[in-house]
Amino acid sequence: MKNFLKSCTAIAAIFSFTAAAVAQQPLKELGKGEGELSIVAWAGYIERGDTDKNFDWVTKFEKETGCKVSVKTAATSDEMVALMNEGGFDLVTASGDASLRLIAGKRVQPINADLIPSWKTIDERLQNAPWHTVDGVHYGTPYVWGPNVLMYNTDAFKDQAPTSWNVVFEEQTLPDGKSNKGRVQAYDGPIYVADAALYLMAHKPELGIKDPYELNEDQYKAAIDLLRGQRQLVGRYWHDAMIQIDDFKNEGVVASGSWPFQVNLLQAEKQKIASTFPEEGVTGWADTTMLHVDSEHPNCAYMWMEHSLSPKVQGDVSAWFGTVPSVPAACKGNELLTDAGCATNGFENFEKIKFWKTPKSKCDSQGECVPYHRWVSDYIGVIGGR
Repeated sequence: MKNFLKSCTAIAAIFSFTAAAVAQQPLKELGKGEGELSIVAWAGYIERGDTDKNFDWVTKFEKETGCKVSVKTAATSDEMVALMNEGGFDLVTASGDASLRLIAGKRVQPINADLIPSWKTIDERLQNAPWHTVDGVHYGTPYVWGPNVLMYNTDAFKDQAPTSWNVVFEEQTLPDGKSNKGRVQAYDGPIYVADAALYLMAHKPELGIKDPYELNEDQYKAAIDLLRGQRQLVGRYWHDAMIQIDDFKNEGVVASGSWPFQVNLLQAEKQKIASTFPEEGVTGWADTTMLHVDSEHPNCAYMWMEHSLSPKVQGDVSAWFGTVPSVPAACKGNELLTDAGCATNGFENFEKIKFWKTPKSKCDSQGECVPYHRWVSDYIGVIGGR
């Protein structure tokens, strides 16, 4: 909670923004590597074999380029924005609820796709995606994407996958005969308001929600009220993947929104864990490797962006985290991902996922919407029991 408040405070100045940002000129030609590269990344995104020697896409890069990689792990998109605002980093693996803020805040620079030979291999659904492309200008390289799944304990649900997110939003007796109160979790980030809105889209259609990130005052109030009710059920608001894993193993947690990363690690430990796409659908993330406007190592950064698009790296990252590659060629011939991995991780579910994006006051679906700074302050209140 302390880190969450710090992150929110640090970026409050740019929560209200317009998508327009004046593009500076991207790098014209690639030079010699500067010897260093610093990356702000989600947990599990930049691996050098420390956790599992089979998952290492850093060591080879360092040997080939001479660019020594350092990684700062961030637990939320707000933390990533705060770190990029502070400076001192070259790259960030930003989700859609951070990327446009970074562009509007002029914290990242346009990229020259001509300097990234593998750009042409990127999935066409992602090449011009609105979370990294503004007025035809690209501000990053697609990395990987995936869903926020419902992770659950198979014993608690008697091996019957829950069909609805109601198991985390509404008090009820679970199949094991016990209440869900105190046994569920929710994500420790304001973007989670969208999960409540997605649930309401299905269960209260009279609200007229068309986009869970574009809410008018009435729709937003309903989402916040749902989250206030959920507060009575939640045992912990999670943002650290490893702490959530421990909670499912040792603290009696049986259901929560989660990432495939946690599901995969728990299943690898033979824990009684599974995941599902509930009937209401899911939110998700499509992450972009973005270059800081004041990067001191832009040549190494471009070398990394090219490296990150290799089918081997794309496949290995996707196998490790449970994501879908941004390069379709990675779906075949990767020993770790296997040829079934892309289908398993949801390659065909792209259109079913409501990808994270930053809520704005001027929105496409209904003109005026509740902006992100309100989501931030109100979600802090929800977590605090207000």
